Amino acid sequence: MTKEKDAQAPFAENAKPQRSRSRYLYTLLLLVPVHAWVNHQWTPFGAHRGGNKCASSNSLCAQVDALYPTKNTGLWDEVGDIVGTETFKSKAIEWLAGAVRVPTESYDGMDPVGVDPRWDAFGPFHDYLLGAFPQVHATLQLEKVNTWGLLYEWTGSDASLKPLLLAGHQDVVPVHPNTVSEWVHPPYSGYYDGELIWGRGSSDDKSGVIGILSALETLILKGFQPTRSIVLAFGFDEEISGTHGAAFLASRLLEKYGQNAFALVVDEGGGFTEVYGTPVATPGTAEKGYIDIKVAVAAPGGHSSVPPAHTSIGILSSLLVAIEANPYELKLTREDILYETLQCYAAHGKTVPPELRKAVKKAAHSDKGLRAIEDILFTELAYASLVKTTQAIDLIDGGVKTNALPEQAAAVVNHRISTRSSVKETQDHITTTLAPVAASFSLNFTAFGDVIASVPNAKGTLDLSPAFSHSLEPAPRTPTAGEDADAYRLLSGTIKAAFNAHRGYDVDTQEIVVSPGMPTGNTDTKYYWGLSPNIFRYNHKNSGNKVNRLGGAHTTNENIEVDAFLEMIRFFVALVLNADESEL
Repeated sequence: MTKEKDAQAPFAENAKPQRSRSRYLYTLLLLVPVHAWVNHQWTPFGAHRGGNKCASSNSLCAQVDALYPTKNTGLWDEVGDIVGTETFKSKAIEWLAGAVRVPTESYDGMDPVGVDPRWDAFGPFHDYLLGAFPQVHATLQLEKVNTWGLLYEWTGSDASLKPLLLAGHQDVVPVHPNTVSEWVHPPYSGYYDGELIWGRGSSDDKSGVIGILSALETLILKGFQPTRSIVLAFGFDEEISGTHGAAFLASRLLEKYGQNAFALVVDEGGGFTEVYGTPVATPGTAEKGYIDIKVAVAAPGGHSSVPPAHTSIGILSSLLVAIEANPYELKLTREDILYETLQCYAAHGKTVPPELRKAVKKAAHSDKGLRAIEDILFTELAYASLVKTTQAIDLIDGGVKTNALPEQAAAVVNHRISTRSSVKETQDHITTTLAPVAASFSLNFTAFGDVIASVPNAKGTLDLSPAFSHSLEPAPRTPTAGEDADAYRLLSGTIKAAFNAHRGYDVDTQEIVVSPGMPTGNTDTKYYWGLSPNIFRYNHKNSGNKVNRLGGAHTTNENIEVDAFLEMIRFFVALVLNADESEL
């Protein structure tokens, strides 16, 4: 019997909504680490088989042992045997394929829940989950937040332990009708071809949601009773910023549990792939900031037969040229995420080019080494974009008729803010860049509410403002070294255990390297900063060396390998059991 109630929760006061047209490309170059563990002290975090000591003393990127459950050793082994059966495989395929067959699209500009009827698409999905996972719904308490947000709670026996929070999102990006014919299999068919499950959401993020529920359904059937409480939070509009879903869920969680009440938070994000001949897992421990800036020009109208030297569109064009001609500084420092990323590659990559390995080692004590790294890597946009604040002119609007001078013209510039920068620095940069251009056109200039220039006999105006009233500072970094990094070490050991178990490796195998990473876009965790200092964007998705081979998240032919999905389930089982035995 489902235990369910409904709560309409307001925004948390400090929640920071963000326009999330972000498109997550977890590719070979973008699934990269954030921090290496450098000269740190290791501390125990639970009585486990392995995982509580340093397995590699390499000073560039130390590693822990694989971490296996001890109290629940028998259960871990039994569940592992079940996951490896054809019967379970068939069930897992149907679990995910069935979820894909229920379209749950979210759209930019949707009206609030209760007003926009398109939200009703989540009703059938909730019905599907209820039927597919009867043990979860009979055992966990379910609260629906803002109608469609799902908040499950499984109360543990020890109330002194902080709960584990597992998150994901139910919504998917829309499939444009004009692209349906380009799909190998229909986008909501959930078709299984013997290797892959096809369809929108199969990768992003129904595999995460269904992977978590599959793990819990299996554990419940085997009689598991948690010591540490487990909470699930599934939003429904992550693809359009999360303002109706995760924002309300975060508010409810803060109200119910309080600040920093969770031992760790695990949401969608990185996985693992082969980098320089070595499997590397990259749990996201940071996110870039975000702001869309509207550049708006106003100028006198009139008949196009008597035009001025520059119309508002012409002026706007000059402003946009200036923006692209003045990108944000691209310079590698020892405080950058990429610098520590490369430490892990240099320490453990089997096929790292000698010149790159040499430059990374030299960079530890020489700025010439940093410049050498720049020369080697910064010709590739993927690497450069991880270091600097990026800008992209994505929207433009102006004019209504060919014989009427446009009185207004505007563009929107998308910014992904460097982890070393801020919203304020980004606003200051574009303001400084455009000030001389505004002066050359005799424009009154205001930026983010401040008057920058007031010109006598001005020929128009220029105004800069947040495009959608949304901005986001770079996320707080999750601790990955020292005495505050126990949660990270627990996750690292769990990743290794799941990897080894799925391949039948010996428990002491150290083939996979774990290094903190950073997704290229923003996740629902932007609302969860107050819930825990230990936030990880990771769902153990195996990218192998076949990244985006036919299509992926947010595009045609989205799919996932069934073997990768089974390994995700195994990971969530390991995480639940290891967290349950941890002293976090």
